[in-house]
Amino acid sequence: MAEIFRESEASFAKLTEQLVRREAFGEVLAWTTENVMALTKIAFDVGDTVVRSLRLAGRADINRLGRQLARTEDKLETLLQEMEALRAENRAARQPGELHATEP
Repeated sequence: MAEIFRESEASFAKLTEQLVRREAFGEVLAWTTENVMALTKIAFDVGDTVVRSLRLAGRADINRLGRQLARTEDKLETLLQEMEALRAENRAARQPGELHATEP
């Protein structure tokens, strides 16, 4: 039984090597790879179209919203810093006995 398996394996290996040596094998492999990549692109395009038609947020929408959120957070942080500075100035101006720059 082991001898039959060894003979089968040897003949299969020989046939596989003969198949792979031919130029047609490389051409078929390249053609198949191109088709798989094209089908993958089509599938992703269809998925994007479905998401757009359902009016769900897609990857590009989420990225855009993330950038807008980051800008808004930066503006709010700047506004908070300005408010804190104005409050500090206001507290300093209210303290009695302190000379102001406008007084002689």
